[in-house]
Amino acid sequence: MTQPLLTFNDGAALPQLGLGVWQVPDDEAAVIVQAAVDAGYRHVDTAAIYQNEKGVGEGLKRAAAGGEVALTTKLWNESQGYDRALKAFDKSLQRLGRDSVDLYLIHWPCPTQDLYVESWKALVRLKEEGRTKSIGVSNFTADNLRRIVGETGVAPAVNQIELHPRFQQAALRTAHQELGVVTECWSPLGQGKVLEDPVIGKIAAKHGKTPAQTIIRWHLDSGFLVIPKSANPGRLRQNFDVFDFALDAEDMAAFATLDSPDGRIGPDPLKFG
Repeated sequence: MTQPLLTFNDGAALPQLGLGVWQVPDDEAAVIVQAAVDAGYRHVDTAAIYQNEKGVGEGLKRAAAGGEVALTTKLWNESQGYDRALKAFDKSLQRLGRDSVDLYLIHWPCPTQDLYVESWKALVRLKEEGRTKSIGVSNFTADNLRRIVGETGVAPAVNQIELHPRFQQAALRTAHQELGVVTECWSPLGQGKVLEDPVIGKIAAKHGKTPAQTIIRWHLDSGFLVIPKSANPGRLRQNFDVFDFALDAEDMAAFATLDSPDGRIGPDPLKFG
């Protein structure tokens, strides 16, 4: 199966569909990651705050194709700042059992700390040293993005944000396009809250797919990186079985009607951290 890749502004590329492991316990992560790789996943997204980097690294070592899997991890809020970010990255690599990662992100901008520019400078150094192929951010606003680009001249490869059918973030996506930043989506299924939507159910029935598969396909057809999470081997495989159909213009227009200004589920980046 040929998986679509998204190419970053630095020339690197990542498989468009990956596995998110938020809330996966460390002692279960190895089994789940191994199952995901065996099912075909070639992109895993973790973070220091998930406290499962050790298990993720172990799962990749166990999996037959583990060496072919792109790996993302993230800098947590308490480790922001130039020196602390470099030390935190070292600790992540130790837990993962690796010499490098494919993508390293600042997890939240934490505007009250006002350290994200210094943290970004540390990430730029890590990329220059070849310890991470690409660097990016998560939960950054358009203003946050423009500031780090303005102060360093380096645009993030990605901004990983909450994005799902009920919270489609059109204005931020426009800023991403202007800056050459790929949009990556966390909680792409709206933490299950949109699976019962009748509009999605109708589109799913039309294509002979589940609502979850249909939502994942919407993300792919919209040009996003998407990292649905599942700890269930059956659903892992099901979520990956989305490369044999595509949504048409009518489907995409129907999805557009689901967007809501109050659809946010997670924290507001302007107020968090």
